Amino acid sequence: MPLYEFQCNDCQDQFEELVRSSSAVDEVKCPACGSQHVRRKVSMFASKVVGGGGVAASAAAACAPGGT
Repeated sequence: MPLYEFQCNDCQDQFEELVRSSSAVDEVKCPACGSQHVRRKVSMFASKVVGGGGVAASAAAACAPGGT
């Protein structure tokens, strides 16, 4: 189940909601005021850049052809 960010158009509350399917997005209600006038926000995701060694870098090297 994806976790989506929403904003209520009535009270401006921002919240997150686990949604079972894309059609269930239409059934989301604001937890603050109960309004169904909500919009899904565009979410950003974080990624960690691994550089200069460390556990993740050594694990990735071990998986590479000829890795140690």
